[in-house]
Amino acid sequence: MSLDRRGLVLLVILTLAWGINWPIMKVGVAHFPAMGFRLLCMAGGLAALGLALRIRGDSLYVPRSQWGTVVRLALPNMVVWHLFAICAVKMLSSGRAAILGYTMPIWAVVWGLVLYRDRIGVSAWIGIACALAGTVLLLSGEISALTGSPAGTLLMLVAAAGWGFGTQLMKRTQTDVPIGTLTFWMLAVTLPFLGAGSLLLESGWRMPTLVEWGAIAYNAVVVFAYCHLVWFGLARSLPPVVSSLSIMFIPVVGVFSGMWMLGEQPHWQDYAAIVLMFASLSSVMLVPLVLRRLRGAMN
Repeated sequence: MSLDRRGLVLLVILTLAWGINWPIMKVGVAHFPAMGFRLLCMAGGLAALGLALRIRGDSLYVPRSQWGTVVRLALPNMVVWHLFAICAVKMLSSGRAAILGYTMPIWAVVWGLVLYRDRIGVSAWIGIACALAGTVLLLSGEISALTGSPAGTLLMLVAAAGWGFGTQLMKRTQTDVPIGTLTFWMLAVTLPFLGAGSLLLESGWRMPTLVEWGAIAYNAVVVFAYCHLVWFGLARSLPPVVSSLSIMFIPVVGVFSGMWMLGEQPHWQDYAAIVLMFASLSSVMLVPLVLRRLRGAMN
């Protein structure tokens, strides 16, 4: 199906909302425990998402036989991603964190190759090489900068790798649980992990400031509730090429919104990494789709 004007507007809003969230998260965790911040965001998001699903008339019921599937999908897609990513955001510039976080599609390809013996074409190999080159550039920049954080880079790569593995699991898992209900309970499964991590590893808990509450509210309502529901609604009719472009533009929005909102000054490595990651995602996600369409047109 083609993307109509309403769908295009919603997709643009999603891309901007997710991209702008990177500097917003940076503001939220600047002086507040990172996992505690994410815990409050997710708790609010869970309430908002649950309310939205109920208003839509969706059931939150999960059959007993499906709970193992819910937990198995939640661990890489939610637990690993949210725990490691939010800690990395505290250590990195928001733009750099966004670039590294959205290497997820590349990791999904790598996991498919290593674990499931997927066959990948030359374009995918080129994409993996570009992603590795971009990562090395960012890592070298963190090591050479006095305020850099190689640990933050590694944490974000672990988060992206976990999300990529979770994406492979999502594709290969058969479940009758509606995607909105599945997302709600995967978020619920993640909350105890965030709570335990915050209690055991973080100190300095206090009431958030007004600015921090604003960042928490944005994440809860806009990111966890609104963006998730709109994305799931579009996913059934969204052309793959358009969704791929959306994913590619999110880190670009993250870099430039970080410059605008936080005064961050990207280095040459950041700009080069954007180009390399864009080329990487194009090779992995767009080139195969274009080739498939060309073959279909010729047949």
